[in-house]
Amino acid sequence: MPRLSPIAPPYTDEVQDSFRKLMPPGMEPLGLFRTLAHNPRVLRRIQRGGLLDPGSISLRLRELAILRTCARCGAEYEWGVHVTLFGGAAGFDEAALERIALGLASDRSWTDEERLVLELCDALHDHSTLSDGQWEALRLAFEPAQLVELVTLAGLYHAVSFLVNALQVAPEPWAAALPRYPG
Repeated sequence: MPRLSPIAPPYTDEVQDSFRKLMPPGMEPLGLFRTLAHNPRVLRRIQRGGLLDPGSISLRLRELAILRTCARCGAEYEWGVHVTLFGGAAGFDEAALERIALGLASDRSWTDEERLVLELCDALHDHSTLSDGQWEALRLAFEPAQLVELVTLAGLYHAVSFLVNALQVAPEPWAAALPRYPG
């Protein structure tokens, strides 16, 4: 049960304007956005801080960073939304999604770039920083703009994970479930 119920229509003009900017036409506002709308200023700041537009990294690497961060944080809500809305376009099948959630970055199925992104997310989750060796490997594989984007994605989705977990935002009925270890 959510700790803070999402707001219900009718929405204020300010909130409706934010929803229009955040959601595709015809799609109802996500539960997360309706929960954040209790504070329209925070909703606007999240809206402006989003990194879901075409950036300096591919859609696949963007979603890999987001999904790994959400999985490490146990953020099922955000995992499910991203898998359902972007997972197919990013080229992730069920096996890849399970490896993102439960697997090791060293798994041989990942490309070198993908492995580095997974290691970046894991290191930031576990230590809030990167070792000099990790940074050097990343620096050799990615441009500075890409490095800034990858670190920002991991940090932003840690914050989103904190929100959905602490507020216990109810999963969207159409969203994928986060894989769990058996037992």
